[in-house]
Amino acid sequence: MTSLFAQEIRLSKRHEDIVSQRLMLLQQMENKLGDQNKEKTPQMQRAETALQRNLSLLKDIEAAEKSLQTQNHPVPPPEVASLETLYWASVEEYIPKWEQFLLGRAPYPIGVENPNEAEATIQKEVRQ
Repeated sequence: MTSLFAQEIRLSKRHEDIVSQRLMLLQQMENKLGDQNKEKTPQMQRAETALQRNLSLLKDIEAAEKSLQTQNHPVPPPEVASLETLYWASVEEYIPKWEQFLLGRAPYPIGVENPNEAEATIQKEVRQ
């Protein structure tokens, strides 16, 4: 019986040691978590600042890109715009003639067969 009583006392002390170690480890974990949270706050602020800076830089780059595009592609002179309009009008005029030919449903369009005649037609439209 005394051996059981001695064993009970030993187990009770062992239990107290384990519980005290557990409490100590829990306290260390809480301290470490608090330290990590303290470290995260400035890190989050730095990340937010970096994000704002990057967005600002991106806007500046886009503005510079637009500026360069307008400098590289100025508005064409009125003569060029007029020629472009005439060109697209001519294309739209000839589309029905060529469409059936290109789909294989009709013979080669008449009036375009002779390249000199086609060139004369284009020259005439440009002068108008």
